[in-house]
Amino acid sequence: IMQAYEYGHAYSELNLTLETGVYGSTFYMLTGFHGFHVTMGAIMLISILGRSMKGHFTPHNHFAFEAVAWYWHFVDVVWLGLFVFVYWL
Repeated sequence: IMQAYEYGHAYSELNLTLETGVYGSTFYMLTGFHGFHVTMGAIMLISILGRSMKGHFTPHNHFAFEAVAWYWHFVDVVWLGLFVFVYWL
């Protein structure tokens, strides 16, 4: 929801489009690609929550839980880099 607001603001008030130059296309590509991965991570977390509530994980059998946790941490780290690259530089 916040990303849609930001895209609307960038398009209407800042006149930032894919055709306005390298920054516009880079901005939409990086934030859109990251938004896709955040959405996929949220879906995976909801799936893992459902599986854990059904008792699918044990102390010895929890690879999916750990893999989703690693994925989500990677998405967090990428967000930090994107924030610095897109909004500070």
